[in-house]
Amino acid sequence: MRRLAVLLATGFGVGRLPIAPASWASLLVALFLYYSDPLEFWVFGGVILGIFAVGVWAAGEAERSLGHDASPIVIDEVAGMLLAVWGISLGARPAVVLGIAFVLFRILDVWKPFPIRQSQRLPGGWGVMIDDVLAGVVVNLLTRVAIHVFAL
Repeated sequence: MRRLAVLLATGFGVGRLPIAPASWASLLVALFLYYSDPLEFWVFGGVILGIFAVGVWAAGEAERSLGHDASPIVIDEVAGMLLAVWGISLGARPAVVLGIAFVLFRILDVWKPFPIRQSQRLPGGWGVMIDDVLAGVVVNLLTRVAIHVFAL
């Protein structure tokens, strides 16, 4: 089971990329959303919830092999980036909206302002996942403000 957990936690190997695996995982999510048909609000929410639940388990198991919140673990970025755009209409400029969400998400994921940084202290997979979920929520709100301010 641990091998499955590591495979899921590393985003099927994306987390093993030598440079900026978290950024690559976030970018792949943005590209997937750009090229896929939009999901119904509640279906999209269910997908996020499912990835979060699997992520708590997989990240917790993967930590035993890779270390606490090790850089190859990127399932947290997948959940956070999806949450960053949940319920937001991509409108006529989906690349711009996804680009804004991607940049903001990466900034918050690296910077980790209060209380995002403190949430990492939670045990196991919870600590791995929750900081990116909180960043995703903040980015969702900031992206909505950006869409309104810049009339995207």
